[in-house]
Amino acid sequence: MKISQSLISSAFICFAVLPIVRAVVPPPDGGYLNYTTAEGTKALQNLTTGAANTGIGWYSLFSATTGSFNTSVGAATLVLNTADNNTAIGGAALLLNSTGPQNTAIGTAALVFNNGGEGNTATGAFALYSNTEGDYNTANGEYALYFNTIGERNTAIGDSALYSNTEGSRNTAVGNPALVNNSTGDDNTAVGSDALRNNTVGSGNTASGAQALSNNVTGVSNTATGYLALLSNTEGTSNTATGKDALRDTTSGGGNTATGQDALLSNTTGEYNTADGLFALGALTTGSNNTAVGRSAGTSVTTADHVICIGAQVSGANVSNSCYIGQIFGVTASGGTPVFINSDGKLGTATSSKRFKEEIKPMDKSSEALLALRPVTFRYKKKIDSAGTSQFGLIAEDVEKINPDLVVRDKEGNPYTVRYDAVNAMLLNEFLKEHRAFVEQQQKVEEQGATIAQQQKQIEALTAGLQKVNAQLEMNNSAPQVAKNN
Repeated sequence: MKISQSLISSAFICFAVLPIVRAVVPPPDGGYLNYTTAEGTKALQNLTTGAANTGIGWYSLFSATTGSFNTSVGAATLVLNTADNNTAIGGAALLLNSTGPQNTAIGTAALVFNNGGEGNTATGAFALYSNTEGDYNTANGEYALYFNTIGERNTAIGDSALYSNTEGSRNTAVGNPALVNNSTGDDNTAVGSDALRNNTVGSGNTASGAQALSNNVTGVSNTATGYLALLSNTEGTSNTATGKDALRDTTSGGGNTATGQDALLSNTTGEYNTADGLFALGALTTGSNNTAVGRSAGTSVTTADHVICIGAQVSGANVSNSCYIGQIFGVTASGGTPVFINSDGKLGTATSSKRFKEEIKPMDKSSEALLALRPVTFRYKKKIDSAGTSQFGLIAEDVEKINPDLVVRDKEGNPYTVRYDAVNAMLLNEFLKEHRAFVEQQQKVEEQGATIAQQQKQIEALTAGLQKVNAQLEMNNSAPQVAKNN
């Protein structure tokens, strides 16, 4: 709540009419009308209607005429002041201030050149020494904000903090000598000895920790939290380092995020890398667009780009456009389903439920394309498989000529691999077709066998009948005959 100057004056009047209970003997020296206290050669020499001023020291508040509520303690303090509500304690503090109100200077030559600046607070010898028109600055420490002239709303706490700042505004420096070389950079925050020490024009940086962002000069929008975090950065932008030595060697790389001690430690010019974990991507120097999550993840990646390493101690390899995920190989997931990935990098599984499908119809003769495929043996190139393991499969370009629907394409539309899952389904269809043909043929054979068996029985029956007839005939032929003798 702001208290008006008239209200304070009224309070002084009330105190003036109170009855004196006991007098001070001897009476105080330097007491004048309008609640004015002056002590020292030419102190408050020219005061006319100003009230509640206190000037103690040689030529203190010498030029004050109508200004009120000023306090000046020290030789030549506020010597040119004509404004209100200033406090100067220390030799030559607020020496040249004339019209700037509501300033507080405590220390030899603090705010010595201030003229029109207002709402400034300087505590320490030569604090805010050069300020002329800058407003609402706070300097606490010897030489803090020493060269500031028109910069506004800066806060400097510590010996030489924001020492070189001239026009930069809204900076906060806590530590010796944090942001010591900043001149025109805005919106920087430095907490810790030598934090953002060499920053000159860089803006929007935040450094918390001894020597964090110590060498930054022109880089903007960087955040460093931890001892030596982003230590070497000079012009890199939009980096975030959290942890001791995080992004320590980065000079001009931008858009990097490192979380954990020594994360992205050796990176110099690499950009848009993300490392989360102790020493994650710690050996990377110039690679860009890499991601590592886990303790020591990605430690084998040095110059490659677009590498993903997930899992503690998944070191990966210095091979661009690769992905390494720990705790998968050698682990059985019973009852699971294979994972597929498309050219956009989307992971997923194949779905078989009819609720996800339309235009369902039998495969029929579509699978006969398989009969034209040419399986081969091969070895991957050394950069893919240094061991040269023998492989078995198909060539995507050959398959494309037979059935383009069996080919998976890359982002440029070129054949990349074969849809082996579809090949398996087509193989099943061909197997079932062959199986049905076999069953039908078997049925025919069985029917033929039954017919043959029936015919065999009939033949056997006929044969048996013929045998009986032959036997009868033989008996008849072998019977004795009596010849009639005439």
